Amino acid sequence: MIKPTPLFSMPKVPLREGGPTRPEEARLRRAIRGQMEWMPCDLEAMVGEEHPARAIWQLLETLDLSAFYRRIRAVLDRPGRPTTDPKVLLALWLLATVENVGSARRLAALCEQHVAYRWLCGGVSVNYHGLSDFRLAHQEALDNLLSQIVACLMQAGAVDLKRVAQDGMRVRASAGASSYRRKEGLAECLREAERRVEELAREQPGPAASKREQAARERAAGERLARVKKAFDYLPQAEAIKENQKRKFTKARRARVGEARVSTTDPEVNVMKMPDGGFRPAYNVELATDSANGIIVGVAVTAQGTDAGLAAPMEEQVSKRLGQHPASYLIDGGFNSRADITTLARRGVDVYMPVREPRNKAGNERYQPGQGDTSEVKAWRERMATEEAKDIYRGRASTAEWANAQVRWHGLSRFTVRGLAKVTTFMLLVAVAHNLFRWVALG
Repeated sequence: MIKPTPLFSMPKVPLREGGPTRPEEARLRRAIRGQMEWMPCDLEAMVGEEHPARAIWQLLETLDLSAFYRRIRAVLDRPGRPTTDPKVLLALWLLATVENVGSARRLAALCEQHVAYRWLCGGVSVNYHGLSDFRLAHQEALDNLLSQIVACLMQAGAVDLKRVAQDGMRVRASAGASSYRRKEGLAECLREAERRVEELAREQPGPAASKREQAARERAAGERLARVKKAFDYLPQAEAIKENQKRKFTKARRARVGEARVSTTDPEVNVMKMPDGGFRPAYNVELATDSANGIIVGVAVTAQGTDAGLAAPMEEQVSKRLGQHPASYLIDGGFNSRADITTLARRGVDVYMPVREPRNKAGNERYQPGQGDTSEVKAWRERMATEEAKDIYRGRASTAEWANAQVRWHGLSRFTVRGLAKVTTFMLLVAVAHNLFRWVALG
């Protein structure tokens, strides 16, 4: 075989002498980030088949989302700019909730940077204003969606309502302790807010501020004025609570009851005792969970600091949502209300709750066991004395406490929205996300 003759021969370069190579002498491929590049992009190939984003979209396509489309005014036979598909916005918020993203600005950034969120968008542009407005504007639709999901899971046998556990958890509100004002402080805040609104109405936008910035300042001042006026509306309610405390408390505790105060940031929130023993502005989130597979079947948010009296309303919500009453209802001692026990028993629901005698009005003695009990309460006392009932009640923690831990893992450490209605809508979104991923986990 004839060997090919090389066209030219490479000169032999001797090894460098004189010590190690300095950085400026090295021949490198350096990063150049200012140049433009055209890159092929296939979102379908970039998102794996097992990614949660695909599961969310697939499940949403099987559900009736018509309630989210009712407010859209841009229709095919009329002029108007097309709006963003509500299914896309809902899918984005569900994935964000699961991944502990609660900020609309952060979610809008992810829609440009993260491939899974870009896949859900599918080329649809979103902004944080639209994301924020969508999350809080569909309480009824989210409640209906939660009912649909639970009904589908019930039809598949994942929900049987044999045992339902309810528990409440205190979640920090978006209000600081310094935002609370007495009556005189509220009056001063009202005068200041009104003065600020009048100043902005007379002010002309200068060269350093655009009309958009001026409108934003006017909107913020108007919202501040509305919150202060709402705080005045809640002041009589706060005063009634203080008067009730003075009647119920002992003489020593009565002296520590101060004047009524209301937050100017979130007038509907109350100061509650938190799990760490401290007192901070918070909402009481109530969740009802089916014991079979940990599906949330009821959601409620209240500004009441205790759980007493909240079992019967929640059970009524569950029965309306699913068309039947649970067979057994598991609640802890904080729900101790003989009226609720009586109401639930008359609905055909067996209550499992530790027996704890309430104090009398004087606050220094206990009622005698059975004093003032209805027949339903007596039956509950007899039932809880059995080993079978105690064994059933032990399953409450693995259901209710587990559900609380799951929603806290989704980022529910502090609310970023204000007002009872907005907080309730936020919790409905969390419950929908929780149930959707339980649906995926159960196959």
